Amino acid sequence: MQTIGLGYDSHRFDTGGVLKLGGVEIPHPCGLLGHSDADAVLHAVADAILGAAGHDDIGELFPDTDPQYRDADSTAFVARALAIAGEEGLGAVNCDVTILAQSPKLGTRKQQIKARLAELLSLPTGRVSVKAKTNEFMGFVGQGEGIAVIAAVMLSDTPPG
Repeated sequence: MQTIGLGYDSHRFDTGGVLKLGGVEIPHPCGLLGHSDADAVLHAVADAILGAAGHDDIGELFPDTDPQYRDADSTAFVARALAIAGEEGLGAVNCDVTILAQSPKLGTRKQQIKARLAELLSLPTGRVSVKAKTNEFMGFVGQGEGIAVIAAVMLSDTPPG
């Protein structure tokens, strides 16, 4: 059996802090505002995994009203989503991510994000895609107010091979 999940996340910029995307620190004068580390890439990937496994989103599993998740490392959200999928006999087959950001430009960082996602998902890098797009100065992303991410993850009960 194969199943696909789609995840989306967005966060506004906040002065100071560290900008993390896909578990990689990105040089930028602003971080993203959120209850956890606000890693929009990992939030979207975790939601995609949970969606493919037919489960609730990360907001249900890791509510922002729970103080234990304050400043949490979002790699834990991905690990928990994979564990939930694993309980159903499902594992990741591939991952496709699109980061919408007017800034920072991510050209040189996409490979680092791809490698980190591959590591977190236990996938070869050839099964992970990371793309970056601007919003052509339209909307909150285009106006430089924040970042949005769309992710798709395929799960299967047969290991990739």
